[in-house]
Amino acid sequence: MTEMDDDDYAGPATVRLDERELPVKVRLIAVNEPIDGRIHWSGRIEADAALDELLGGSSSDMELVTAGGRAEGKIGEPDPWGRYRVTGVGPPPFEMDPPPED
Repeated sequence: MTEMDDDDYAGPATVRLDERELPVKVRLIAVNEPIDGRIHWSGRIEADAALDELLGGSSSDMELVTAGGRAEGKIGEPDPWGRYRVTGVGPPPFEMDPPPED
């Protein structure tokens, strides 16, 4: 995976859960929500046996770290393909392009 367009990211990341750190691969997107004026980011972690073993299919608070940043968020239960959904509010764990000037 490589970086994607504008406010998207696909590539390596580290999930921090309690005292554990796991290298993973992610696909993330961030959008500015005009209703609350905040950035909402979300995406999926590719299926990962070590993450399955650590989480046991449950959800948790976590920190997601990429080369472009870090952010606290939530990791949800796995989907039928074993991918975990991640979500957060605030600056995403990757660099975003600045907003266009008026």
